[in-house]
Parts: sequence; C-alpha cells; structure tokens
Amino acid sequence: MTTPQELKQIVSEGLLSFPVTDFDQQGNFRADTYAERLEWLAPYGASALFVAGGTGEFFSLTQPEYSQIVKTATEVCRGKVPILAGAGGPTRTAIAFAQEAEKQGAQGVLLMPHYLTEASQDGIRAHAEEVCKAVPNMGVIIYNRANSKLNADMLEQLADSCPNLIGFKDGVGEIENMVTIRRRLGERFSYLGGLPTAEVYAAAYKALGVPVYSSAVFNFIPKTAMEFYRAIAAEDHATTGRLIDDFFLPYLKIRNRKAGYAVSIVKAGAKLVGHDAGPVRAPLTDLTEEELEQLDALIKKLGAQ
Repeated sequence: MTTPQELKQIVSEGLLSFPVTDFDQQGNFRADTYAERLEWLAPYGASALFVAGGTGEFFSLTQPEYSQIVKTATEVCRGKVPILAGAGGPTRTAIAFAQEAEKQGAQGVLLMPHYLTEASQDGIRAHAEEVCKAVPNMGVIIYNRANSKLNADMLEQLADSCPNLIGFKDGVGEIENMVTIRRRLGERFSYLGGLPTAEVYAAAYKALGVPVYSSAVFNFIPKTAMEFYRAIAAEDHATTGRLIDDFFLPYLKIRNRKAGYAVSIVKAGAKLVGHDAGPVRAPLTDLTEEELEQLDALIKKLGAQ
C-alpha cells in the first residue's frame, strides 16, 4: 500500500501520463490490448500513470468497465509504475469510483469535475472533502478544471481537513489563481500541469513552480514525450523550441478543429504507431482520414518511436 505522502513524493517529479482506454469496433472494452498497451508504455519512464482519466474516456465508462480497467492496470503495472485512477461525477458516484479504485489496488485517485451543474466554492470544497474522507488511506489529487475550480482559500480549508489530499492539478490556466495557490500552499501539495497538450505550457508552468505535468502524447510518441520533458527540466531551449515548432504547434492545429479532439487525436496517434486503441465513444468523434494523414506526417518527421 502506497501512503498518501509516498504518493505525493512520487508525483512531485518526472513525467506523468494518461493511457487511452481500448475499445473494439462495437465500443466494448478490450482488456487484452489494454494490457499490451500498458506493458509497452511502462518501461519508458513515466513516474505514474492515470488510468480511466480524461484521456481514458472516464466520462463514458460504466462502473463494471471501470473496475476491469483499474484491475487490469494494477495487475499489469505492479512493481513497474504506480497507478492512479480517475473518479468524478456526483459526490456519491465519485465516492463509489474512488472506493472501487482502492479495492482494485490503485495507489491514488484523481478527482475530476462533478459535471453539469454549477456549484459554489463551498459546495465544491464539500464535494472534495467527502470523497477524500471516503478513502482516507489513499492519496487524492484534485483536478482544477471546467465547472470544478477552486481558489486558494478553499484549498487551504481542504488541506486542513483532508490530510490525504496531496495534489493539485491545474487544467484551467488562470495564472493569477495558480500563482496565489502555489505561494499560499507552498509544499503542502504536489502541483501538476494539466492543460490539454501540456507540453505547450510546460516552460511557463515550470517558472510558476510547477515542473511536473501529464503528457497525452506519451500514448503514441513516448520517446519524444520523455525527450521533451528532459529538455524542459534541463532548460534546453533549443530542443523544446524545435519540438514545439516541428510537432506541437502543427499538432495543435489538428487538435483544435473540433471539440473533443484532445482525446480523439491521441487515439489516432496510437493507431498510427501500431498500438490501435479502437474508436472513441460518443459523444466524441474520431479524426477524418485527411486529419489522420496530417498527423501521420508529423509523427514520421520525429523518427522511430
């Protein structure tokens, strides 16, 4: 069992990533190819993998599928790389997912948005507190995103009441709020960059005191993802500039064409490098053939992965 403080240390350095979830052509979960995907990715050096997360299409999973995904991941990656699992939705639903993740052997939980309804800061804080207290022996990272955004005052209250809340992942990009949180909470949390295609923001977030981020492109170009992370850490501006110009900016042009493509383009990349995860589930849509060809050209420019 990994303690919350041990998990905090693990996610405070290195590159993190979110594996996509494998579906067949009928949209059913494929455990065999999912296991193969994790076996392929594990040796590349990510500090931890977040399964059934946003890139893993958590929002489209049933409870039985979720259980199978987390169980598969923890069994395949035991002794290789720590596994954290996504949990979200209404408070009692999020609690059920978090407790199931614990039952299946995950080392921690990423608490994602509660979805649909707007809520006050007090309400979001209460939601997070209930989830944390339902799994007191697991480390919890809160994902600041969409309609689930917290300020420094609320995080300070959560820090006081929830010792197992060990991380804050920012997917919003409000610099003033991020600076305030980082300065106010200091070393109380591990801080993670979580904006889509986080590499584009990595240098700016490192300057704010957030050197760790989660990479979606690790799903299909793990070698380049690690190269970019090491260049950020070493302040190798020549390498980061080259990869941003040659890959990430053209990649963003494709990703930004449709809402939801932040997930779809990652699955497309996995398919192009020979690790097909199947189609995305509705309401997401897959890339067009033209867009696949454009992405394929970008990947090939990077060389062997």
